[in-house]
This record gives sequence, structure tokens and C-alpha cells, in this order.
Amino acid sequence: MIKFINIASGSKGNATLIYNEDTLIQVDMGVSLKRVKEALSLLEKDVSDIQGILITHDHSDHIGTISYLKGVSTYTAEGNLDHIDFPIEPFKGLQIGSFDIFPLRTSHDASNPIGFLIADKDETLVYMTDTGVIPEESLPYMKNHDYYIIESNHDLMLLEKSKRPRRLKDRIRGDHGHLSNADSAVYMSELLGPKTKAIYLAHLSEECNTEEKAVQTYWANFERLEVAYEGPIIPLKQYVCTRGGHDEN
Repeated sequence: MIKFINIASGSKGNATLIYNEDTLIQVDMGVSLKRVKEALSLLEKDVSDIQGILITHDHSDHIGTISYLKGVSTYTAEGNLDHIDFPIEPFKGLQIGSFDIFPLRTSHDASNPIGFLIADKDETLVYMTDTGVIPEESLPYMKNHDYYIIESNHDLMLLEKSKRPRRLKDRIRGDHGHLSNADSAVYMSELLGPKTKAIYLAHLSEECNTEEKAVQTYWANFERLEVAYEGPIIPLKQYVCTRGGHDEN
């Protein structure tokens, strides 16, 4: 059964521990080692217990502190790190412990951005953040999974009202930027299925979004599109750990 601890999600840093009965991996390392160790202590684990770290892309809020994870094997696409222990490619699966991992393409202004479908013998988790759109070739692999960690970065009206420069607003809204609440909800309306137990909203902007707006936008779009979903929609946080996955809601 898949469980996770999201240590942080947002432009100030990202990291998530994903685990089951016998395997512990991490996605991204853009937070302090102290915060990672604090999260690991909740599992009575240490850094040496992490069996591999998956890197989504090469922006500093995802790789800025990876040098502190001494001895942990790195898995990512070429171009995302100076040194990669195990280079991987989109749509070519790999295994770490009892997790089967299937890299997916994302669309972001980074060197070689990817997301992940992570599965064990019981459950599946889609991890898709930092993407302006979800590429067509990734969509078929993302349907009807147990858990989704998916980007819901900004509210379009709050973004437009912000004092950010026009070029930054256009970059965020663009195909290589970040998903809005509304776009994220529309994608999820097509992806979730009978298996889906929980949706976790990632990378919320501190200036151009709120947890309430993200969740309200999701439910409004699900109602508009007549989506039958009764599970939770849970925003991830920048400064507080969120536990998720099997029996964590």
C-alpha cells in the first residue's frame, strides 16, 4: 500500500517521501536536510534508509539541496543534474525496491522535466507538478489511479491582479509554465476513475492562490462537468508536512 509524506510543495522548495511496507524513496530535494530528517523521524527512518531519489527537473526549488543527501542514488532524465546515478527516460519503466516507476513527460521551462507514475502490487500514485499543460502522450498513462499529486498553481484572476511583470504572468500561464486551478481540475475530471481515492493539489502559489480557492475551483468544475467523485481534495503546503496515501485521510 502506497503512503507518502509531502515535506514541502511550492516555489520555496519541494520534497516528498513515498513509501510502503518495504521501500522508501524521495521525489525532489529543494528543502533543508533538517526538514527531511524531521519527516523521516515520523517513520523512524534516516537518510540512509532512502533507496533512491527521483528528480522531476532542474529548477532550484527541486534540486537546490540535493548535495546534502549523501549516498542516495539519483534517478532522473539527462540534463537535470550534473551527475546522475541512473539516467531514465520518459515512458521507459524502472524499479526501485518494490515500486515500479514509469516516467512521464511534463511541459515546463526546464532542461528535461518529467513526472512519475509509481505503483506497487496494491496501489498507484501519479506525481505531476510544474507543468503548463499535460502532454498528450502522458495522458493515457494517468487515468484511473488511486492517488494523484497534481499541480494547481494559481487562480487566474489573482495572477492577473498581482504585481508581477507581464512577462512573468505570461510565462506562468503558458504551455511551459504552471497549471491553473481551473485547468488542473478539468484535466482531473478526465483522469480520475473508480479507483481514485484522493487528489492532492501541489505547488500552490503563495501570492496568486489560496487553499480555499484551489479546492473551491475543483469542486465547481467537477459539478459543472458532472464528475462523480466523493473523495477528498487536499492542498499540499509549503511549510507543513502533509501525510497522504493509504489510510492517511
